[in-house]
Amino acid sequence: MTTVTTRFAPSPTGYLHIGGARTALFNWLFARKNSGTFILRVEDTDEERSTQEMTQAIIDAMDWLGLDYDQGPFFQSQRKDLYLSYIDKLIQTGNAYYCSCTPDEVEAMREAARQKGLKPKYDGKCRELGKVPGPDTVIRLKAPLNGQTAFHDQVKGPISFDNQELDDFVLQRKDGTPTYNLAVVVDDIEMGVTHILRGDDHINNTPKQILLYRALKTVPPLFGHVPMILGPDKKKLSKRHGALSVMAYKKMGFLPEAMVNYLVRLGWSFKDEEIFSRDELINKFSLENLGSSASVFDTNKLTWLNSHYIKEADIARLSGILTEHLEDELIPDDPGYLEKIIPLLQPRAGTMHEMAEMAAFFLIEDERLVYDEKAVDKFLSPEARTHLSEIASRLEHIDSFDQKSLEQEFGEYIREKEIKFKVIAQPLRVAITGRTASPGLFETMEVLGKNRVLCRLKQVNG
Repeated sequence: MTTVTTRFAPSPTGYLHIGGARTALFNWLFARKNSGTFILRVEDTDEERSTQEMTQAIIDAMDWLGLDYDQGPFFQSQRKDLYLSYIDKLIQTGNAYYCSCTPDEVEAMREAARQKGLKPKYDGKCRELGKVPGPDTVIRLKAPLNGQTAFHDQVKGPISFDNQELDDFVLQRKDGTPTYNLAVVVDDIEMGVTHILRGDDHINNTPKQILLYRALKTVPPLFGHVPMILGPDKKKLSKRHGALSVMAYKKMGFLPEAMVNYLVRLGWSFKDEEIFSRDELINKFSLENLGSSASVFDTNKLTWLNSHYIKEADIARLSGILTEHLEDELIPDDPGYLEKIIPLLQPRAGTMHEMAEMAAFFLIEDERLVYDEKAVDKFLSPEARTHLSEIASRLEHIDSFDQKSLEQEFGEYIREKEIKFKVIAQPLRVAITGRTASPGLFETMEVLGKNRVLCRLKQVNG
């Protein structure tokens, strides 16, 4: 039985974005589900636009998402001789030929076809002329002139192209470099790729590649083309919708497991389930459940998923991630202090960046605590300040400063003063956090500790 082999083949002309990451994930899952091989191949033949920085950024993004590869990374820029050897085979077998037509001549052929209402394409002028290599010659595939090129798409079903609509496309440019479609087919043959899952913007490349497989007397892999990702307005996903690089989402405070879970649901489903562990994804993934219609990217849904994974995550791990989102001066010397803060914020944070903002009042020096002026004006009235002064005096004399002891102490205070807790709750919160929203007051006070709470209570009374 043939081993399933998939590949992800990005071009390092930019960062890894949402669409590419989803393609990589689908191929990775299919390989893992079938105990197969997942290959990373870097298609860096565009020398002007491909950079080492982009290559590393793509690899870093895949590492962050946990998409490990069994072979690679391979670089097309290092495989030129291999491609040229395949082109030689096509020349020798009569499946390719030299063409000396200039770009202007080819464009004239296309325009003439347009004028007749036909598909604009090269008209085969040099096809049977027996041209020889020269400084301005290209090499073209001798494609069939009639019939159809058909395949069964693993996502979209049967697809066919009339061969009269195709043309003798270029395999080798006049500078001696191979073209995209030739290099891709050679690599997929050499690497034993059995399944290709990619965006449906590649559908028009598929018949050309199938013709190359046939010319090389090789069985094509199975193709599956997944629909594009749209923004909430149902238009092509762009930066205004959130089409940022994958690593931008890391900087925004999303967890990789949330990103993987969200990406897989953009075009794949399993019953009505929304949340999947990595192992569950591998066990349940199948090509049959890939959708044939476009998916809509929803940042709110991604944030909801992220909040779920933050709640479920190990506190020590979150502590390490949280430091990446804190200003340097807020990072405590004792990482254990962050581990006391995080449980209070886990139920409230949508992202780790949001958690960092919530955690700031725990970490900033007392005298540098920033107060919300509107909250101060609204809640720190003369009466409230009097209560806070009395509370500070009482707290100085308690031995235990844990949540239970604080609840007891404040219970006694409001009974003695014959007031409701809400009379002092918000003034107390503003005094010790600088804001009107925070985790539970007594949990917050316990983590801040007695000395810091007293310092902040006295601070608001000048």
